[in-house]
Amino acid sequence: MCGIAGLVCTDPRHPVDPGLLSRMTGVIRHRGPDADGFHRGPGVGLGHRRLSIIDLSTGDQPIYNETRTVAVVFNGEIYNFAELAQELEAAGHTFATRSDTETIVHAYEQFGLDFVTRLRGMFAFALWDDRHRRLVLARDRAGKKPLYYHADSERLLFASEIKGLLQDSSIKRRVSVEALDDYFTFGCIPSPNTVFQDIRQVPAAHILVWERGAVRLQEYWDVTFDPTGPHRPGEALEEFTELFDGAVRMRMVADVPLGAFLSGGVDSSAVVASMARQSARPVVTTSVGFAESTHSELEHARTVARAVGSDHHELIVKPDAVADLPRLVWHLDQPFADSSALPTYYVSRAARERVTVALSGDGGDEIFAGYQRRYGIHRLENRLRTMIPGPIRRGVLAPLARIYPRSDRIPRPLRLKLVMSNLGQSFERAYFRDMSLFLDEERQALCSSEFLDQVRRRDPFEAFSRHFDRVRDADPLSRVLYVDFKTWLANDILVKVDRMSMACSLEVRAPLLDHKIVEFAARLPASLKYRGAVSKYLLKEHLGARLPQAGVHRQKQGFELPLAEWLRGNLREVADDLLFSRQASARGYVRPEEVRRIWGAHQRRSRNHSAKIWALMVLELWHRAYVDTP
Repeated sequence: MCGIAGLVCTDPRHPVDPGLLSRMTGVIRHRGPDADGFHRGPGVGLGHRRLSIIDLSTGDQPIYNETRTVAVVFNGEIYNFAELAQELEAAGHTFATRSDTETIVHAYEQFGLDFVTRLRGMFAFALWDDRHRRLVLARDRAGKKPLYYHADSERLLFASEIKGLLQDSSIKRRVSVEALDDYFTFGCIPSPNTVFQDIRQVPAAHILVWERGAVRLQEYWDVTFDPTGPHRPGEALEEFTELFDGAVRMRMVADVPLGAFLSGGVDSSAVVASMARQSARPVVTTSVGFAESTHSELEHARTVARAVGSDHHELIVKPDAVADLPRLVWHLDQPFADSSALPTYYVSRAARERVTVALSGDGGDEIFAGYQRRYGIHRLENRLRTMIPGPIRRGVLAPLARIYPRSDRIPRPLRLKLVMSNLGQSFERAYFRDMSLFLDEERQALCSSEFLDQVRRRDPFEAFSRHFDRVRDADPLSRVLYVDFKTWLANDILVKVDRMSMACSLEVRAPLLDHKIVEFAARLPASLKYRGAVSKYLLKEHLGARLPQAGVHRQKQGFELPLAEWLRGNLREVADDLLFSRQASARGYVRPEEVRRIWGAHQRRSRNHSAKIWALMVLELWHRAYVDTP
C-alpha cells in the first residue's frame, strides 16, 4: 500500500515546483514510510510514497515502460499480476521488475484505456503518457483505495488524501455547505463530492482522463443484479467456495509478514478459516474488544482462533482512547461520524506490531445481505406496503407517525412511529430515512436558519435515488444491496478501513470484495442471501461446514463503541467542550439551543443521542484541524 500525488499543467512550459511535490508526498508519508520517488518532466510531476509489500528490491516507483514514455505511480495491489505479466510478455513487452505495478504500464500500452478492466485488485493510480500528454487516474471497482483531485483551466493536481492537495496554498479551503448538509444526513460525505468546494473524488470504478486541460470521467464497471446464477444451495456453495478460496489465496501473496483481523463474526472468521487451510504456518490474528461485555466479541474471536490454531492477539479499548481522536480526525481528512473508526485504528495499530499486511472480512454484509435487522425490517415493511392501499398509508399512517410518541427503548420492529412513517413513503424514501443520521425534520431543528437558506434547493436523497434508479427492475433486496454497495460501503466502511489502517502503515486486503465474488453474489437469487429469517445465508452455510465452532447463527453484534455510556462518563468533559465552546458556537451551522437539548436528553438517559453527539464533536474537531489552523 502506498500514497501518490502529483500535478500536470496545460502549458508544458509551466515549471513544476519540486518543493510542492515533496510536500504533497511528505504529508502522506504514513501511507508509505519505506521509500519515496518522483518523476518530473515538462509541465508534469508525479510523486510516490512506498510501503514495500511485493518485490522489495526493484519495486520502487515511479515505474516506466521500456522507452520511459509511460510512467505510473500506484497505490494498491494487482492480484492477477503474474498471469497478466505472462500474457504481456508473450505479446512482446519486456519487464524490468517483478512488481505488480509494472503490469499497469504494459497493459496500458497493449490494451489502451480499456486496460483497467484487465486488473483484478484494489488500486488507485496515476499514469502519465508523455507522447499524448495524457494523464489517467483510476480507482478500483469497489473504491477501496482513495484518489482526490483539483482541476482548473491551467492544471490538475491529485493525491491519495485531501491533505496532500492542501499543500498547495492556492487551493482554497472553502467549506461546501452542500457537503455538510450530506454530512448531517449520512454521517459522511458521499463521493464524488468532498467537504471542500474545490476538491473532488474520482468515483469508484471510474477512470479520469486529462488531456491538454480537458477532463473526462468514464465508468468502466458496474455490478449487475441478475439472478442467472445457481439457484440450489449446494451448487451455489460449491461455486462460492472455489471463488472465495482463490480470492483469499491471491491476497496471501506478499514478501512481508501477513495476518488477519478477527472479530469473531462470520466474515472475518470465514477469511481466517480459509487462510488457515491454505497456510503452512499459524495465521497471525488480531482482535480488539471493550471492557463492556455488551459491546465485546473477544470471546467469539477466541473460539475461532482456537479452532483454526491461529497465533492470536487481543487489545482492550478504553474510554481514554479519545485522546487520539484529534489525530484520527486529521487522518480522515473530512468530517466522518462513524465512531467505529476508533477501534479500527486500534486493531490496525495492534496488528502492525506483528504484520505489514492484514486480511479483513469487509464487504460480506453488503454483498451477502448481512444486516439482518435492516434488511429484514425493510422486507416486512415492503410486504405491508403492498397490502395497505396507498391513500391509507399516505393519508392516515403518515400523519399518525408525526404525533405518535417515539421510543429508543424497544426493538426497532416494534417502534410503530418509525414503521408508520416508513409506510407513508416510498420504499426508496423509507430506506433513505433509516440510513440517515439526522432525519429531515431533525436537520431542520438542528441547523441554523442561515445554513438552511443555503441548502434549501437541494435534497440529500439524490445521493441515494440515482443508485436506486439504476436497479429499478431488480427485487427489493437487490436494490438495497446495490445502494449499500455504492453508498454505505464506499463512503463509510472502506474510507474508515483505509484511513485507519494507513495511519498505521498497514495494508488491509478484503477477499470478499474481489470483483469476481461481488459479481457472483449479484447473480444469486435473493433467497440464497436472505433465506427465511437467516441473513447472509450462503456465507453462513459455507462457514458452518468448515468451522462449526464459529456460532454462525448468533445475532450480529457489529464493531461499535459503548459510546452512549462513555459520553455520560469519561468522555463527558471532552464532549462538553467540543459542543459548547465559543469556537463551536461561532461556526453558524447549528442552533446551540438544539444541541443543548440533544445533550441534555442523552445525559438524562431519556434518549440515546450518542451517534448525533459524536458527529457534532467530530465536526468541531475537523474545523479546528483543517480550517482554523491550516
